[in-house]
Amino acid sequence: MVLLLYGSGLRLNECLNLRVKDIDFHYKQIIVRNGKGFKDRFTILPDYIKEPLQLHLKKMKSIHDIDVSEGFGSVYLPEALARKYPNADREWKWQYIFPASRISIDPRSGIKRRHHLDSSVIGKAVRTASRACRLTKHITCHTFRHSFATHLLENGYDIRTVQELPGHSDVRTTMVYTHVLSRGGLAVKSPLDAID
Repeated sequence: MVLLLYGSGLRLNECLNLRVKDIDFHYKQIIVRNGKGFKDRFTILPDYIKEPLQLHLKKMKSIHDIDVSEGFGSVYLPEALARKYPNADREWKWQYIFPASRISIDPRSGIKRRHHLDSSVIGKAVRTASRACRLTKHITCHTFRHSFATHLLENGYDIRTVQELPGHSDVRTTMVYTHVLSRGGLAVKSPLDAID
C-alpha cells in the first residue's frame, strides 16, 4: 500500500477503496473513483510495483474464491450500482485490492462480507517502520503523497502534470510543493560550489 501511496500519489482512503477493476496493468494506470470532491481521475501505476501487485492480487483472488465457496464473497457497492448490477458484488473485478483480514457484518446492510482494510492498520505500520528507522521527522501515510508531488517537481515534470496526477483541484495547492523542494537557498547555486 505504501508503494502505491508514494508511487501513484494516492490518498490513503483512495488506496483503501481501490477495486480490482481500477488497476490497468496494460496502460500502467490507476483509476481513482470518487476521490476528493467525488471526482474520478487517472494516475500512474509504477513499473516497480507491477509484479508485486499482480502476485498480491493472485493471493487475494484465492481468498475471494474461498469466501465465495463458503457462501460469502460479496463486497459493498454503492446503491445505484447494486440495483443496476445485482450480482456484481460477488464478482472478482469489484473486490477490494486490500481487503480486511476477516469477514464482518456490514452495519449498513447487516450482510456478512469482507470490507477493505481499516486505515488504522496501515497507519500503525507506517508509525512502526518510522520508529524502527529512527526517523526524526513526523511521518504519516499522507507524507508519501507529498513526497510523490515534490519528487515529480524535482525531476522536472511541469506543474500542470503534477497537479493532475494527485488530483489537486487548484494549481495553488500544487504550487506549495515548489517551496519545499530540496534545493534549499531559494534554489540558487553558490559560486563556491562552482570551484573545483
